[in-house]
Amino acid sequence: MSTRIPLPYSPKVLKYFRNPKNMGAMKNPSVVSTAGSPACGDMIRLYLRINNVNGVDVIEDITFESYGCAANIAAASILTELVKGRTLKDAWNVTWRQISDALGGLPAIKYHCSILAVGALKRAIRAYYKDRIKPEWLPKELSVEEKQTMEEEAILEKIYGIRASSDDQGK
Repeated sequence: MSTRIPLPYSPKVLKYFRNPKNMGAMKNPSVVSTAGSPACGDMIRLYLRINNVNGVDVIEDITFESYGCAANIAAASILTELVKGRTLKDAWNVTWRQISDALGGLPAIKYHCSILAVGALKRAIRAYYKDRIKPEWLPKELSVEEKQTMEEEAILEKIYGIRASSDDQGK
């Protein structure tokens, strides 16, 4: 008999876990970003194709690869749906709480999955502007989600001795 208690996932989390949207690597992305650690199993890699439309950078397409639990897969999947077609400025303002709420809520122990998803998105946006003129709306300071993602990766690196993968690539 198992001593594990199942987590109370919402029907929407289970739906996105079983049938994720926009999953898989993308050919010729504008930018790739990873957040998380293989040590704990929760890791998200985002691929974004960005086009400039009338002087505004827009997410034309976004896909993900996720290594982790149901909440991790669902958070990455719904994130892609929330930001596809939006400007980078609008996408920047998506919060981990919006991801959780869009999924019908996450158990508190799984909030880090929505934080990782948003952290990966914000890393991707920063990586996109690495060799470009940074827009005025892009803060110089790291966001809460970026800081939390980095802290989680640092803790896991200390515990497991495995370096978290945060190799962001701007194309």
